[in-house]
Amino acid sequence: MKELNRQHVPVVTRPERIIQFGEGNFLRAFVDWIIRNMNMRTDFNSSVVVVQPIEKGMVDRLGKQDNLYHVNLQGLDKGEAVNSLELIDVISRSLNPYTDHDAFIRLAEQPEMRFVISNTTEAGIAFDPSCKLNDAPAASYPGKLTQLLYHRFKTFNGDKSKGLIIFPCELIFLNGHKLKETIYQYIDLWQLGDDFRSWFEEACGVYATLVDRIVPGFPHKDIDAIKEKLQYNDNLVVQAEVFHLWVIEAPQEVAKEFPADKAGLNVLFVPSEAPYHERKMTLLNGPHTVLSPVAFLSGIDIVREACQDEVIGKYIHKVMFDELMETLNLPKAALEQFANDVLDRFNNPFVDHQVTSIMLNSFPKFQTRDLPGLKEYLKRKGELPQGLVLGLAAILTYYKGGKRADGTAIIPNDDPKITSLMNNLWATGSTREVTVNVLAAEDIWGENLNEIPGLTDRIVYYLDAIQEKGMREVVKEIL
Repeated sequence: MKELNRQHVPVVTRPERIIQFGEGNFLRAFVDWIIRNMNMRTDFNSSVVVVQPIEKGMVDRLGKQDNLYHVNLQGLDKGEAVNSLELIDVISRSLNPYTDHDAFIRLAEQPEMRFVISNTTEAGIAFDPSCKLNDAPAASYPGKLTQLLYHRFKTFNGDKSKGLIIFPCELIFLNGHKLKETIYQYIDLWQLGDDFRSWFEEACGVYATLVDRIVPGFPHKDIDAIKEKLQYNDNLVVQAEVFHLWVIEAPQEVAKEFPADKAGLNVLFVPSEAPYHERKMTLLNGPHTVLSPVAFLSGIDIVREACQDEVIGKYIHKVMFDELMETLNLPKAALEQFANDVLDRFNNPFVDHQVTSIMLNSFPKFQTRDLPGLKEYLKRKGELPQGLVLGLAAILTYYKGGKRADGTAIIPNDDPKITSLMNNLWATGSTREVTVNVLAAEDIWGENLNEIPGLTDRIVYYLDAIQEKGMREVVKEIL
């Protein structure tokens, strides 16, 4: 079996036009996979220089394979099973700015550089006032980026044609707005001057993005079979689902420079990221949060099996298509397409997604993912959405603990304050006591949910019915 390197796999040399902060599984299976497809299908013709954003990372491991690796896509595409392997050859170099700071700063001097892409975790976009301009490098990612931008500004004497297009992929809403705001904080802290501030404002663009692809990472279970199939010793294989979506809040002139749509990729340039963020939160995360306790208490442990179950599958469909979808404002056809893609993802035959893993911190999840839809549905339709309300009742029942009908232990996992509250309330033996006090917990919901018309009585009814008939029979009632 051959080692995976450029001696054994000749690759095309392309201009270095992209600086990528982050070398983890997600960027390699998402952004670098997208760039590889753009190179193959359009005239984008670009390579990536990876910068390790923290002191301890894996650029050395990347370097050992000459920055080559494979992405293993698994899942359903329009109902058909996919299990593919693609060589990703877009990374030309990978740098550690902590051990080779000069090489890092010199990236700013390359005239063809045009894009900066990052994923430095949700905590990565943060202002650290202890950073200094002459640190080698600054500790924070926005600090490093400001150092790079300032050096580029000086190198090219403020030439506005040498600005950079910046796409943060960190999983926070309006990540681009947050990153831009943090760069301005460093411009002020380091007193970099009005000329640099103007150049940054006019020549550079920092654009909010939403990214969506499940990336399990290194395929420990399948790696021997994958290496046998490849006939290469690839120790950096990344497994990911087939589905991908990248929403970028940027004008069409940026889309022309980054022609992912011409490569047939699910990359959207839009005026506002907000409705797409709401769509993902509502139609992907929302159903996840309520299907999990309903499925588990019906004796089902895997998300895929819940979708394929005759009763619970219909419940999931009801929540997604009849309730949550009715609360969104994007075109119906686009919402239905996204919802069907979500069902394909839930049905992924290669991933055994345990419903209990989704049950962690269920109350705050319901508060952000499902409560807005519940209230909006009531406002638009004049009645409560039965599926979502039953989902909340299922969460309350799950937090009672004890055992499932088949003897499986029910072990809630949440903030100790919440589990303690639930234990005390269930100890009263009164479903109304449980309901009224949980809905009144403003530290959980930010409001008193007993004020939502009809919600208290409906939850009490469902709690009693679940205990009397079992979850599955109550689901049948609302179908």
